[in-house]
Amino acid sequence: MERLQLNKPVNIFSREFARHKYEYYQVLREQSPVHKGKLAILDVYLLSRYDDCLALLKDPRFVRDRRQLGGGKFPLPLPRIVSVLGDNMLLADGDEHRRLRGLVHQAFTPRALARLEYRLETLTHELLDEMASRTEVDLIPAYALPIPVAIIGEMLGVSAAEMNQFKNSLSVLSSGLSGSQLFKTLVWDMPGVLRLLRGLIARKRAAPGDDILTGLIHAEENGNRLSEDELLSMVLLLITAGYETTYNLIANSVIALLTHPAQMAWLQVEPERLDTAIEEVLRFSSPLQGTKPAYATQAITIRGVTIPRGAMVAPLLGAANRDPAVFANPDEFDIARTPNKHLGFGQGIHYCLGAPLARLETRLALKNLLARFPELRLAVAPEALKRQHMPLWERYERLPVLLG
Repeated sequence: MERLQLNKPVNIFSREFARHKYEYYQVLREQSPVHKGKLAILDVYLLSRYDDCLALLKDPRFVRDRRQLGGGKFPLPLPRIVSVLGDNMLLADGDEHRRLRGLVHQAFTPRALARLEYRLETLTHELLDEMASRTEVDLIPAYALPIPVAIIGEMLGVSAAEMNQFKNSLSVLSSGLSGSQLFKTLVWDMPGVLRLLRGLIARKRAAPGDDILTGLIHAEENGNRLSEDELLSMVLLLITAGYETTYNLIANSVIALLTHPAQMAWLQVEPERLDTAIEEVLRFSSPLQGTKPAYATQAITIRGVTIPRGAMVAPLLGAANRDPAVFANPDEFDIARTPNKHLGFGQGIHYCLGAPLARLETRLALKNLLARFPELRLAVAPEALKRQHMPLWERYERLPVLLG
């Protein structure tokens, strides 16, 4: 803890922060709960205490669309091909957000989710059958990753012939929009991804199916439907939010349980605790450690620090979820924790629309995995598990396990 310095702006995009985020969270909460930091090259105020993060997520004085402040939608100029990614409800406020969310919500009917649940049961057993003849597997590519890939494909009505190209597109959206691959992705890969998705949308317009993409295309509210760009952006949001969050939630759940053997043993004796165990993973090691920044529409003072109008503010949800003012023994993993008002899926108007589906996928994945392989254990020492360097994410490169 002594080496962490708060006498200069904390850059939440740095490798140092990614490697030691939980230590930074504690120091920020204790010493500088409203801290002027950096998001890459941009100035940002960082909130690290639970009450402040929750208040920001519900405060209409903070907006996500910078155009309300007289500027552009994004803090830096972006190519058109990237700006399409942001034309969705995550960066909308007020009436526009309500319109977009209402249209998307229509596509998530109970019938659609029930069909996905049936597919999930079948899929998890198929994947477990494929693993059964092996002693050791990397659980991410063998199990955690194929589940949301298949489910997103089902939601969009991707045909078997399109699935390989679709998987490549997911890989681009997962890892190609940061770091050294960014230029190649923007110039070479993204146009292909957008062509694939535009083709899917055109096909569903011509031949509607029993899938969520068809529901999005035909959803209507007060005579309004999603525009072509809004549809494309919503599809991209479904992919990046549903795919990324879910496979990492499955992997993080397995890691949390395997590195806390007493909790794992308890869950095996009382499997009815699975739902509260997943909620504890969402608090203790949530894949998403932060959310989209917001902008102050007026000067706002928090804990004696005045945030000027137009300033960017980022709630550190991972820090809020370990706040001892709200959670007893916050650094302990406790599958029976209750109440557990974590912020793993955000809060307020931008609360994750896909949270029920992510919980469903994770619950069925864990239930069937642990039932099939009750002797499941890590194939490496816990300290050998390597986290990926992704700003404000908790995700691992590999998850090698022994099945028996």
